[in-house]
Amino acid sequence: MQTARLMPLPPLDTPSTAVCVLLVDLVGSTSLAQRLPLGVYTELMTDFVQVLVLNCEALEGQVLQHQGDAVLAYWPAAKTFQAVQAGLACHGRAARLALAGALGTDLRVRVGLARGEVITRVVGGQPSAYGLPVNYARRLCDAAAPGETLACANVMAELGEHAASLVAVQRGRLNLRGFGADCQAYLLSSTVAAQTA
Repeated sequence: MQTARLMPLPPLDTPSTAVCVLLVDLVGSTSLAQRLPLGVYTELMTDFVQVLVLNCEALEGQVLQHQGDAVLAYWPAAKTFQAVQAGLACHGRAARLALAGALGTDLRVRVGLARGEVITRVVGGQPSAYGLPVNYARRLCDAAAPGETLACANVMAELGEHAASLVAVQRGRLNLRGFGADCQAYLLSSTVAAQTA
């Protein structure tokens, strides 16, 4: 009888890093894909993703991946404010995308931000992060309405003095899949945007 050889388990003491995770998702991308010719849709998505990636990188974020119409990035926890700034800026950057304007298309995004511990690795040549903040940012993004940025309570706690430059409206408790019915979230906007609205 042949004995199966198992791969050794990875070390369990891999250090984790406190980060703020940002997930930006384009609203209505499936209807765009159905309405536009494939080549035009591809160009639009390429421009959209490139603008969001550059937005995150300009504020010192590490882009992890993008999947068609969504961009995932993270910042060290000490740079949570930069992550929030990037998330808020994504709305305007998507709305002002030149190709979308030429097509008469209004691009809107929704954003989720979560803070916590992750372990980072390079997988398939791409940086990746594993941990609950990645999932939590996804759930917050899913719960956000078009044009909204939702952040968890840990993001708010990390902002410190920078919180004064934001308008944060506490949402009622959210029922987020996998996280239960008692999730606290804040709808964020900048005080500059609030003053000009």
